[in-house]
Amino acid sequence: MSHPRKSTRSTHLNKHIERVDFGPVAVFLGEKNGKYPDGNQVLIRGADTLAALDTPIVSNHIGAELDATELVVLGHAHEDHMAGLHRLPGARVYAPVADLPAVQSWDGFATTMGMQEQDQQAQVQGQFQRDFFYTPRPDAQGYEDGACWELGGTQIRAIHMPGHTAGHSVLVIEPHGIAFIGDIDLTGFGPYYGDPGSSLQDFRASLARLPDIPASVWITSHHRGVYTDRDIFMRDLAAYTDKLDERGQRLLSLLAEGPQTLEQLVEKRLLYPPGFDAPWVRMVEARTILRHLEELLCNGRVAMADGGVYRLG
Repeated sequence: MSHPRKSTRSTHLNKHIERVDFGPVAVFLGEKNGKYPDGNQVLIRGADTLAALDTPIVSNHIGAELDATELVVLGHAHEDHMAGLHRLPGARVYAPVADLPAVQSWDGFATTMGMQEQDQQAQVQGQFQRDFFYTPRPDAQGYEDGACWELGGTQIRAIHMPGHTAGHSVLVIEPHGIAFIGDIDLTGFGPYYGDPGSSLQDFRASLARLPDIPASVWITSHHRGVYTDRDIFMRDLAAYTDKLDERGQRLLSLLAEGPQTLEQLVEKRLLYPPGFDAPWVRMVEARTILRHLEELLCNGRVAMADGGVYRLG
C-alpha cells in the first residue's frame, strides 16, 4: 500500500482493522490488506446518505458505522463482496445488471458461476453460507454503465469495466477523485476471468482504459489496499497486465512438450498450484485455459487437431 496523503489519517480500530480516511470516504482494510477471502470496505458519508461499496468479510467487524449504511453499491457479484449484506436488511442494494441474478438468488448465483451439478451447488452453497454469510437479496436492483447515486455533496459514478465478471464496474467517488477499482486488484495472482460471463478480451480492454479514469486515489478490493502514488499504481498495473501474456507463454511452453487436450492442460494448472483443490478449481482452470487457447488459435500460435488436441501452430 502506498503512503496516504497528508490529508488522510490511519487509526487502528482493533488489531485486525486499519482505517484510512479521505474526507467523507473511509476505507476499512481487511485482513492482510483485504487478501481473499477478505476484502477492503469503503464507506462514504454524504450529507444525505451513508453508502457502502461492496460488503466484504471485514464489514462484519466494523460495527455501528457499517450497520447505519443506507445504500450498498456492488461493483460486481461474488461471494466475498456480499459477505455483509446480511447485516443490512433495510439498505437499498444495487448491482450491475449483468451480475444481478447472482445477488438476487442462489440459483442465479450458481448459474452465473457455471455450477451445474446439484451436489457441487449444495457443497459450495454450504461453504459460502458458512464462510461468507451468503444471503440472497431478491430486492437488489440493477444498474448500467454511467449510473450515478447522489449522496449529498458527493456522488458515486459507475464505469463498466468488464472482464472479471460480465458486469464488473469501477466506482468513482466524485468530486474527490477516488476510484474503487474492485477486482482489478493488481495482486500477484493476476487477473481472474474464470466465470462463464468473464472475458479475456474485455479484461484486456478494461486494463487499457483504467489509467484514463480521473482519479488520484485508487482502492482495490484485495491485498494492495490504497494507492495514492500514480507512478506506483501504474507500475503495479503494468505487472498485473503482464500476467495475461505470461499465462499465454506458459501454455505455449506446455504445448512445446507435445500436443495435449484441454483436460491434460487443466491437470498441469495455469492459475492454481498443483495439489490445490476446491469445488470450482477445475472448471475455472478449464475456462481460463480455453480463453487463452482461443486467443492463441486466432493469432496462429496454436492449432487444433482432431479429437480436441491442441498443438503449436
